[in-house]
Amino acid sequence: MREQLEKIKEEALKQIEASDALEKLNEIRVAYLGKKGQLTTVLKSMKDVAPEERPKVGQMVNDARELIEAKLEENKQALARRAREEQMKKEVIDVTLPAKKSNVGHSHPNTIALEEVERIFVGMGYEVVEGPEVEYDLYNFEKLNIPANHPAKDEQDTFYINKDIVLRTQTSPVQARVMEQGKLPIRMIAPGRVFRSDEVDATHSPSFHQIEGLVIDKHITFADLKGTLAEFAKELFGEDTKVKFRPHHFPFTEPSAEVDVTCFKCGGSGCRFCKGSGWIEILGCGMVHPHVLEMCGIDPEEYTGFAFGVGLERIALLKYEIDDMRLLYENDIRFLKQF
Repeated sequence: MREQLEKIKEEALKQIEASDALEKLNEIRVAYLGKKGQLTTVLKSMKDVAPEERPKVGQMVNDARELIEAKLEENKQALARRAREEQMKKEVIDVTLPAKKSNVGHSHPNTIALEEVERIFVGMGYEVVEGPEVEYDLYNFEKLNIPANHPAKDEQDTFYINKDIVLRTQTSPVQARVMEQGKLPIRMIAPGRVFRSDEVDATHSPSFHQIEGLVIDKHITFADLKGTLAEFAKELFGEDTKVKFRPHHFPFTEPSAEVDVTCFKCGGSGCRFCKGSGWIEILGCGMVHPHVLEMCGIDPEEYTGFAFGVGLERIALLKYEIDDMRLLYENDIRFLKQF
């Protein structure tokens, strides 16, 4: 038994010395000290040893175990130090090199313009409301006083899913949905993406964005509309901005108007930017048609209101002096990082 223990101890120490990886040390531990290891097997055979010899043999087994464990731990630490040194050599950092730049993104010009418009109207007590981009014909046309034979419903201008469902051509359906709920008074703007069957060029796109506003309350007049849009124009384009209302026609409103603002480049004296007129067209507006109020369950004898709509891209193009709408959609980083 003594010779067997000596032999086991020598073989274990020899293998530990020859090990060059932590995995091999673990294999040696299992082979000699594990549940089925050689020293464990010796302990299990103690029943065959004479009773008077058992204490000595047991002590020899424990001494061999302690020696093997100590050697295993010593080599384990040596291998770990060596591995750490090799890792440090591979991961040397040259602190004299310039740091890597972090490319941080920022908001798109459309988003910047939208947030500014929302800030202005929220500051005037308006609520921002959203609605579905795939809309019923009923809300996109019928409830906005656009009957079945109206030119705006032509298939050349509108994307039809079927005869009853369209891709919304404006965000006015959101206004109709809010009016239909009957929670008065209403002060809201409805920003969102809209779709029209247009060819892509410098000023048109089949997909673009609109911001439409609606106010419904008692005793609302055209003077309230003019004052609201004049304040909006000053906040957006500068304190000296003036507005001009030109008669127009929209099925949703009566009377209706187009709104111009004084050119913020030349102050109204005339320049290339305003094509020499001193004015720039920005939006359409008007008093909500009584028939629209009736279709949405609102008494036109008791309530009146006004509505307006502006293209978000138009605001961005004007504010940042961009001459081609396609630049907003091409995602050229050289263009976008200017804003």
